[in-house]
Amino acid sequence: MQRQRGFTMIEVLIVVAIIGILATIGYPSYVDYIDRGRVMEATSQLADSRVRMEQTFQDNRTYAGVGPCNAGIANTKYFSYACSNVTATTFTITATNLSGPAFVYQVDQANTRRTVTYKGTAVGLNCWILKKGETC
Repeated sequence: MQRQRGFTMIEVLIVVAIIGILATIGYPSYVDYIDRGRVMEATSQLADSRVRMEQTFQDNRTYAGVGPCNAGIANTKYFSYACSNVTATTFTITATNLSGPAFVYQVDQANTRRTVTYKGTAVGLNCWILKKGETC
């Protein structure tokens, strides 16, 4: 009597089904984890740029024509940065992601932090949403 070696088709299908179920559960969590890391890049750059604008204001008593907004804020790997509403007493810095679903964050001279868009959905909250399901 010879002994057969190997797996039956049912055993292989069960393993494939288990891997499929684990992937279905794990992949969205992985994507959210990656997004959170990218969002931290934007918020840290916005906070740093706001501090540099405030330091410039302390030296020059104006935001207009000086500081990071005048020289341009360097884009990072995942976000581009732009300044708007730059006057002697006000400014707004906006971070917009370069690819994928839209993430748009803002900060101004009063340190008002806004999430304009999170994963392509307009939010408009006066805080930075850093992960899925978070609110102010």
